[in-house]
Amino acid sequence: MSTRQISVLGLESSCDETAAAVVRLTLDEAGQLAGPGDILSNQVLSQIDLHAPYGGVVPEIAARAHITHMDRLVQQALTQAEVTLDDLDGVAATAGPGLIGGVLIGLTMGKALALAANKPFIGINHLEGHALTVRMTQAVAFPYLLLLVSGGHCQLLGVTGLGQYQELGSTMDDAVGEAFDKAAKLLSLGYPGGPEIERWAKKGNPEAYPLPRPLIDRHNLDTGSGAELACEFSFSGLKTALRQKADKLAPLNDGHVSDLAASFQAAVMDCLADRTRNAMQVFRMLHNLSGEVPLVVAGGVAANQALRARLETEAGAQGYSLCAPPPALCTDNAAMIAWAGAERMAGAERMAGAEPIVDAMATPAQARWPLADVSA
Repeated sequence: MSTRQISVLGLESSCDETAAAVVRLTLDEAGQLAGPGDILSNQVLSQIDLHAPYGGVVPEIAARAHITHMDRLVQQALTQAEVTLDDLDGVAATAGPGLIGGVLIGLTMGKALALAANKPFIGINHLEGHALTVRMTQAVAFPYLLLLVSGGHCQLLGVTGLGQYQELGSTMDDAVGEAFDKAAKLLSLGYPGGPEIERWAKKGNPEAYPLPRPLIDRHNLDTGSGAELACEFSFSGLKTALRQKADKLAPLNDGHVSDLAASFQAAVMDCLADRTRNAMQVFRMLHNLSGEVPLVVAGGVAANQALRARLETEAGAQGYSLCAPPPALCTDNAAMIAWAGAERMAGAERMAGAEPIVDAMATPAQARWPLADVSA
């Protein structure tokens, strides 16, 4: 059986990771995925140490670091992959959403490299990179339900094809990763907050403090315009309840902190599980799906092992199978951007019936770019 390969350099600079990677996608003779992709290189420079003293990402510091390190990471990615720009089929870079200064740096460099090497350029929605990562790691077929959880995003989407994303529900206030960061800061833990809350929660009692589970009693499973009511999230009230409990216990000792972290994480997991359980029912009804359906969890918070264990149980009870990228590919990286670019090139090739035609030099940087607005 004849196959065709597409190799793409990807750049990521939407927040506090500067990253460059080379990924190879293989298509069968019908133009469909022939299996998981090959990550030829994946260079990621974390800026955690730069932002930790501030308890969050400082946009100006992030942008300056991207400018300083991006060219070196690109060269390292090409060297590790043992390719040159001439060997590539295209260049992809994050065009949003994200911190606009950082997005502009990666996007501009990606366009410059593509122009210099006379290669197609693809501007990628950062969230689409997360959404498609499981196709790179496990060749997961469409359709699937996606729980996208990160520092800036918390939403449930039906993914029925490339560029076909239907939002079923999202957060009404804080994203779950943001809630973890704020909870960790409140408890005087380190940054980023998610790993710190998880680490302390392992030592605590999740039933020590009865924190609220916002929206957990909303179960409108109507598949019409009210479907999202069953799939929305809210973490602001939970965060406030944690602060009030911590204030009553002050001064906090290690036992207090571990129990508060465990109770907070348990409440978050209950909310995520409840909303995702509803979304699994809605997604199956909307698309009349039978048999086992993939439930994909992606984004930085998807690295949380307690969340994975909980979702695996929920998925099995609903006739779904949990699919998640390796933890290193849950946080921001350029391999997912390169992969999304390769998928876009393959999709253009299928539509054109010949060589892929990609002309995205006019792609703007966007601070906000909902995944549901991305088209095929």
